[in-house]
Amino acid sequence: MPAAPAGGGPGVVARVLRAVPVPLALIVMIALAGVVLGRVYADPLLARLTAGAAVGSVLVSVAARRLPSWLVAPLSVAALAGWALLSLRLAAAHAALPGGLGEVAADAARNAIPRLLTAMIPVEPAPDTVLVPVVAAWLAGLAAAEVALRAGRVLLGYLPPVLLYGGVLYVVGPNADPAVGPTVLFAAVAAVGLAVPGGRPGPAGADPVAGLAPAVRAAVRLRLLAAGGAGVAVVVALAALLAPVVAGQVDDRPVDPRRYVEPPQVESLDENPLIRISGWALNPDQKLLDVRTEGGAAEAPRIRLAVLSDYDGVTWRVGATYRNAGRILPATDPVPGTATEPVRQEITVADLTGRLLPAVPTPREVTGARVAYDPATGTLIRPEGLAPGLRYTVASVREQPDVNLLSTANVPAGDAVARVLRVPDGAPEQVRRLATQLAEENGAPYARATAIADFLAEHYRVTADAPSGHAYPNLAFFLFGPRNGGGQRGTSEQFAASFAVLGRLAGLPTRVVVGFEPKADGPVRAADAYAWPEVLFDGVGWVPFDPMPRPDEEPRPVEEDFRPKPEDPPPSEVPAPTVEPTATPPAAAGPAGRDGQGGPGTPVLVGGGVGALVLLVGALLLTLATLRRRLTRRRLADGDPGGRIAGAWRELTDALRLAGHAAGTDLAAAEVAAFARRTLAEAQTGQVSVDGEVDELAAMLNQVAFAPGTATPAQAHRAAALATVYVTALRATRSRWRRLLWTVHPGPLRWRR
Repeated sequence: MPAAPAGGGPGVVARVLRAVPVPLALIVMIALAGVVLGRVYADPLLARLTAGAAVGSVLVSVAARRLPSWLVAPLSVAALAGWALLSLRLAAAHAALPGGLGEVAADAARNAIPRLLTAMIPVEPAPDTVLVPVVAAWLAGLAAAEVALRAGRVLLGYLPPVLLYGGVLYVVGPNADPAVGPTVLFAAVAAVGLAVPGGRPGPAGADPVAGLAPAVRAAVRLRLLAAGGAGVAVVVALAALLAPVVAGQVDDRPVDPRRYVEPPQVESLDENPLIRISGWALNPDQKLLDVRTEGGAAEAPRIRLAVLSDYDGVTWRVGATYRNAGRILPATDPVPGTATEPVRQEITVADLTGRLLPAVPTPREVTGARVAYDPATGTLIRPEGLAPGLRYTVASVREQPDVNLLSTANVPAGDAVARVLRVPDGAPEQVRRLATQLAEENGAPYARATAIADFLAEHYRVTADAPSGHAYPNLAFFLFGPRNGGGQRGTSEQFAASFAVLGRLAGLPTRVVVGFEPKADGPVRAADAYAWPEVLFDGVGWVPFDPMPRPDEEPRPVEEDFRPKPEDPPPSEVPAPTVEPTATPPAAAGPAGRDGQGGPGTPVLVGGGVGALVLLVGALLLTLATLRRRLTRRRLADGDPGGRIAGAWRELTDALRLAGHAAGTDLAAAEVAAFARRTLAEAQTGQVSVDGEVDELAAMLNQVAFAPGTATPAQAHRAAALATVYVTALRATRSRWRRLLWTVHPGPLRWRR
């Protein structure tokens, strides 16, 4: 048998060493994108799954390099399906989600993008929050490997990982520290992949033009030298042009794309559950929940349904911004020195309806139900709504304020607590005088709060058949109405709402809480539902008060302790907080552009990679179009009439900018309307006339700006129609390509308003 060539072994090793750097660089670059995105996740599961997608996608292309190129994409997509299902199973087990793999996969596929962009930071790795990153990482690896390895275009093959990395940085936005280390490593790995020579080696020291004629050889070398010099010049010029721009963006705060996606919404009964108290009082035996406390708390805990911080003179509202959350909720540090006690309860829903999820405050972990959470109020909801038989477990940390500090504690003030100090205009004069009287007689904040609670407990009666309502007229009738005419009696709704309003008029930050009587085990019935007020104290936190009358005491007439007509005006009344400012529609500017490049000479060779890249671009365009539609819908259909009219005007001014005719920021509304008419008249050939419509919209905008609160829903609907007509007419004047770009242009999402 002939002996093997002496250089065979080292030759194989050399070929392997030349073949490894580029695939390894692609894997590391894609995995780094997962690492950067994983910084806003609760644990490293997402980073591991994206790293697995990077390894799998690149290795499939490496293993199939000898197969026809048209077979690679189907094989890789099949492998992607397997890895995605495995990732979903791991994420579902990690999040302890019930249901089979098919049900979990279908739900994740339907809701992956909106739930990812509305999830609370840190995001828990769940099927719907890991599916998009895993699929994007796999497709980026497929496209990059096919272009860089099969076609030999390494630099062009870097495009998908770069796009993925940039998209990840955009999604993370300001929710994490700058990714300086991963970005530097990303660039270094890319440089190593480019620096290592690839392809088949020639003889050592061989000159690639050695066999050519001298004249041809000189021409080729001159062309190579010129091309190299031109490339260096282009790189230097780009560095000189872009360096100041990039340096100027270093200190800017990134845009958070989550603000463009509408978080889960609730119905009116969940926004104002206080109105449910009277209905529950009339059906006291209705079973709402079953509760079982694990481990046994020191005393039965009070169960909270919702925290209501906003009052407009008519209704108390939660006013929460709910974010989809996983099992582990963001931890809030208790006030220093406050004693805490862990409480774990298993709750089974019976006849309780709506979306609000009862829990002992403050919840830290929820299992058995997908929840959304508002950290500002600590209120939980189940976006899908409650259903009989729903069973979930809540682990909470109950805070027990130090009551010894209350007598000397002060209350906070300023913008940070303006929300819970605000008293809307229109408070009845008698209510103001009562608050002033109680504040004058009691100087310290805790003494004022106690005086209000004692006054309500000593002068009013609890009745189950009292009508619901807590607007100013309802509270005035409850406080001062004749006893023989139904006044001076109510449910916990009126007691808690009256305390909160009187407290704010007396300078106390207050809120109303709806929940259930302390219950350790057993059924929670409608008779257990009630509302109570809370006051915020410096160094102590939120402290609940009980303004309810004692069952064995007969209430005294209000006239015995309230001076309805003082001889002199009160020397100091707590003024009503400031009126909310009226928003006026601003305008801004900003352009964008794009470039493209063809593939190598064998399109079939890179078909799979290009197809995957098209999928990525298509997903990006679909996301932009969806965000644009939601922005338009939020402007034209959500909020009060004045805000919708201002939103319609923003649609018109954004349309002018998209058409390349931005109106000046120093122009009045009428001047902008005239400019809009001229722009459309110059662009179209007489198809549609919108002269009067634009002027009408400008007039409504001036009404909103100079007479806030006078716009009607009908005007808001008319403004939306006028803006839609103008935008449609202006868009119709553009070319087909520009009309398509109009739909996905990201400008309106980031233009300053």
